[in-house]
Amino acid sequence: MKKRLPPLNWLRAFESAARHLSFTAAAMELSLTQAAVSQQIKALESQLGTALFKRLPRGLELTEPGLAFLPVVHESMERLAAATDEIFGQGHRKVLTVRSSLVFFTHWLANRLPHFRQQHPDINLRITSNIWMGDTDLEADLEIRYGSGKWSGLKSERLTWDLLFPVCSPTLSTIERPLKTPRDLRHHELLHVLGYEEGWGYWLKKAQADDVDSSQGLQFDTLISALKMAELGQGVALARSSLVEQYLQSGQLIAPLTAKFKTSEAFYLVYSTHKIVNPQAAAFANWLVEVALAARGKD
Repeated sequence: MKKRLPPLNWLRAFESAARHLSFTAAAMELSLTQAAVSQQIKALESQLGTALFKRLPRGLELTEPGLAFLPVVHESMERLAAATDEIFGQGHRKVLTVRSSLVFFTHWLANRLPHFRQQHPDINLRITSNIWMGDTDLEADLEIRYGSGKWSGLKSERLTWDLLFPVCSPTLSTIERPLKTPRDLRHHELLHVLGYEEGWGYWLKKAQADDVDSSQGLQFDTLISALKMAELGQGVALARSSLVEQYLQSGQLIAPLTAKFKTSEAFYLVYSTHKIVNPQAAAFANWLVEVALAARGKD
């Protein structure tokens, strides 16, 4: 005998609580009380005959049935929202929301965006930023992320093919503290960016400079900060080639070492297959991928 389909508000409460791993955060998102969210989830668990969450002293954890159920519920919500928008919203929203890595927007997308606006003056854009990958914005139509290109339940289109190399201020290298070989990095502050798998340890190993202490230096949560400190002569940052073209052309930064290595990580356009039915989202996605491929051809 088939299980009776649970009420939609119970499923919404589960999906939100599972995404946040918090009844309180779900309540805020859904404009409900924490008690109401808790009651709806208890009712859902009762109807399904199984626990979906482990209630821990300091938070929530999904059970195995909960982990299996979440992607199905999330996808169903996405499809329902997309269909509602397509049928009753005449196929698109008034504003197209693109959530982007802040450094990618600042150093790659911003100077190219006027071309899209010229081609599509009728599309109103909202650009928001995403510093932390685990933070999800359900209102975003499209997202630009940095990583390996694999995110559960989402499609991704690669936008960059980067080389990894050190950059610094033209004034950083001196007779007393030269910067002509990878081993010379021992005498300079390394500027680290949290969240990148391929950082200074990766580059130094590739450059056969294992005697340089890759743990020393300053740490930042965005490459924007590291590049700014490098520009101010406060250390050496590890640059992604697609993000420093303007710095190098203007002379604000230089690449003092010849060693450059390919990265397996990249910036990706990420979206749900159900969001791309929006013709505005499709237009932006097609334009962005086309521009990215053209930029790759120039490298």
